Amino acid sequence: MIKFNNISTYKKIVLSNVIATIAFLLLFFSLYYKTLQQEKQIYKSSKEQFDKEVNSLLILNSESNISTITDITYWDELVKFIKTKDKKWFEASIAASLGVYKVDYLATYDLQGNFIMKVSTDKIQRDNFIPKNVFKKLYKNKLLKFYIKLPEGIVEVYGATIHPSNDPTKRKTNPSGYFFMAKILDENYFKNLEKISSSKITLLNVNDSNIDKRSIIATANLLDWKGDIIEKLSFKRKLNVDFESTKNVLYITFGSFIIGILFHFYFSKRWIHEPLKLITRVLETGNKKAIRLLKNSSVEFGYIGNLFEENIKQKKQLEFSKQKAEESDNLKSAFLTNLSHEIRTPMNAIVGFSELLNNKKLKDQERLEYLNVITQSGTNLVSIIDDLVEMSKIDAQQITPNYTSINLESCLNELYNAIKITIPKDKMIDFDLIKPEKPIANRILTDEIKLKQIIINLITNAIKFTEHGFVTFGYKVNNKNSIITFTINDTGLGIDEAHQEIIFDRFRRIDGDYAIKVGGLGLGLSISKAYVEMLGGTISLQSKVDIGSRFVFTIPLIFDKKNPSVVIPKKKFSDEAIGNETILIAEDDNINFLLLEKIMQLKNYKIIRAKNGLEAVEFCKNNDKIDLVLMDIKMPILNGYEALARIKVFRPELRIIAQTAYSSSEDHEKMKQAGFINYITKPINKEKLFEIIAESLE
Repeated sequence: MIKFNNISTYKKIVLSNVIATIAFLLLFFSLYYKTLQQEKQIYKSSKEQFDKEVNSLLILNSESNISTITDITYWDELVKFIKTKDKKWFEASIAASLGVYKVDYLATYDLQGNFIMKVSTDKIQRDNFIPKNVFKKLYKNKLLKFYIKLPEGIVEVYGATIHPSNDPTKRKTNPSGYFFMAKILDENYFKNLEKISSSKITLLNVNDSNIDKRSIIATANLLDWKGDIIEKLSFKRKLNVDFESTKNVLYITFGSFIIGILFHFYFSKRWIHEPLKLITRVLETGNKKAIRLLKNSSVEFGYIGNLFEENIKQKKQLEFSKQKAEESDNLKSAFLTNLSHEIRTPMNAIVGFSELLNNKKLKDQERLEYLNVITQSGTNLVSIIDDLVEMSKIDAQQITPNYTSINLESCLNELYNAIKITIPKDKMIDFDLIKPEKPIANRILTDEIKLKQIIINLITNAIKFTEHGFVTFGYKVNNKNSIITFTINDTGLGIDEAHQEIIFDRFRRIDGDYAIKVGGLGLGLSISKAYVEMLGGTISLQSKVDIGSRFVFTIPLIFDKKNPSVVIPKKKFSDEAIGNETILIAEDDNINFLLLEKIMQLKNYKIIRAKNGLEAVEFCKNNDKIDLVLMDIKMPILNGYEALARIKVFRPELRIIAQTAYSSSEDHEKMKQAGFINYITKPINKEKLFEIIAESLE
């Protein structure tokens, strides 16, 4: 555990701010949660009370009409009217009461449901709108209340069977006919209800809803005679208790605290952290700008800046006296400085953006941008390390050509398609493969990997220093001299004559703003030259500043007389996860296994882990359901090669892929000869891994 005294002053300040922020956030969210709970509870109780009020109101509103129609329908004279159909009596006794009952429609029907007579206001013009099926239900129930949707609007209907006065319960006698009262739900109806209920009433369709966080809402269903909902009445009343002001106070308090914390962080960084960083930079690099900025800081740090300035002057005097003795090491020192910068640059991006990913408030778009930066920086770092390793092997003469039979046309087409998709979108470059007048029809013998690396280095270098125009490459055959001449042209920045002599020297890079911007160790051309000479060819450069460059290199033309030229089309792998295959991952490192496991989970493969080569052999021997093995080369007890050899004895058909940190062409050839069907190089690219697995499982 790190002691508190070993933590820097600025980190202590940051830690105290973080603790204060956490304490405030806990308090804030507790208050906010309590406010929300109270708001929900008050809203719930208010709504329950409002629902009861609305229900009571509708029942009360219906009771007067039910009472009226009940009284009318056990009336001897009405029973007699059903038989006589006396119009004068109807007008004198029923029609005259239309206004008294405060309804819009009164009608009589005989026992068969045939319409007899009606009286209505102008609001309902039609005579008969009662559905025929209602009468059967009304005959059974004696009294019905339901709603009908007419063009004039929603109509509230009360229906009752007609009986003599000596049968008020309507159970002793059979019905003589039917009587209906109806009222249209018009504006006046809603106004009266709104006044009584102190709410706003709205008619809603069956599937509609009425939502308002600042109001309480009760809904009453309007049912037809079958019990189906035809419309809904929505009663909305303002919620008397408003928590928005309380929330606003909390929001303002939260915002003020965050602004205060940001100001505190800003000035702490400006007055303490930045001067300390300047001191560190001066101690590490002697940066003059850092000393100048330090002198302009506060009194204490300004004094330290003056001391640094005096120290730098004394150091310069010492360096001047030693300059001649160190001239022989200048070239290597410049390279190491460049190497330090080039390694620190991607490492700074990887570490910095990895820390930023810990921020839980990151947006998805920002998180994707950070991950892309980390991935690209990791790729750049691997490229730098590969160049260093390759140059070291060249110097140690550990690399020799590995001649194989290749189809040159197919090889160049593959390179063209692979490089084309890597060209940045912001570069206005036409990238073309120039076809020769007389293509090579037969297969040739050369080191395919080194030839591809030469072409890739030269093309990527051309693309790097070309912003607009074109980059082309192609070849010509000289049968007379038995050589193949490759040409790479670009319209980039070009190279002045003074630097053309050193462009292929290792540890040398032409310094300039653009060269610093694009980065690199300057080893690509040195490696390309070494490979060309290794293959028995030569390389040269023609260039003019602001016009472009042309790189030309040759290799011997050696035809493969044993194998005819056959272009084998590359299989396209399916991106669909089968999910039934079992894959054994032989990996001793927990971090590497975790990465592979997470990648495999994207395709739903079944995973088994072996922590060393011996475990991998035992798993393959005892589990015949293993379909594929990802074998690490460097493992304890048995390495990948030894484990492969033992597995092939009892399961020669089992497909095994090498996954390794060894990246040279010699290592790849060794894996192929050992019996691995393919290999994947660390750091592992998941899309490349899926492609290799898919090809291997076909």
